[in-house]
Amino acid sequence: MTLAALGVLPMRNALSTSPTDSVRGELDGVTLEACRAGDPAAIRRFVSLYEGTVFAFLSRSLGRGPHVEDLAQEVFLRACRALPRFDAAGTGRMSTWLLTIASRRAIDARKKRRIVTTTLDADLALAAHGTPETERRRLELGRALEEAAAQLPADHRDVFVLAEFHGLDMTELAEVLGIRVNTAKTRLFRARARLRALLQGVWEDR
Repeated sequence: MTLAALGVLPMRNALSTSPTDSVRGELDGVTLEACRAGDPAAIRRFVSLYEGTVFAFLSRSLGRGPHVEDLAQEVFLRACRALPRFDAAGTGRMSTWLLTIASRRAIDARKKRRIVTTTLDADLALAAHGTPETERRRLELGRALEEAAAQLPADHRDVFVLAEFHGLDMTELAEVLGIRVNTAKTRLFRARARLRALLQGVWEDR
């Protein structure tokens, strides 16, 4: 089975500009069972509901580019194959489960080839439209944040992205990244401290 064969292709360059990318409602039980049965319409619904979250994480973690679309396809293919093993009665959310798969693919991608991380600028919690001065300042902040985030170790960057832009708590961070809660806390603390230091004198002046 391929997503293309089902007429399902995740959107290109799907990157939400909201400060927190939480899914508005999780997949319902009826649709989940239909997905497990291989129903094309249900699988299209599944991909449509979560594609923004998957693309946003991969783009923020690895930088935007053709590799993101390829990895997103892999994430959804792996998820579709693994849906029979997803515990719908458990405490874990479908979105968190998908982010776990996406984070594993991101780690694998970094190991296989050098990927230049870019683009957190689109996620600044600023008005999308404003005066020329506001827009100029937004772009300046975006470049500064992009450059600062690129200096974070990959594991710290992932924790920061998942916490700040996807709204995961410490328990979920540990689950998604396969680390201990205390490790997640330490990485997030260090990521925030590093970004504050790198952006000192820039962010405060906005």
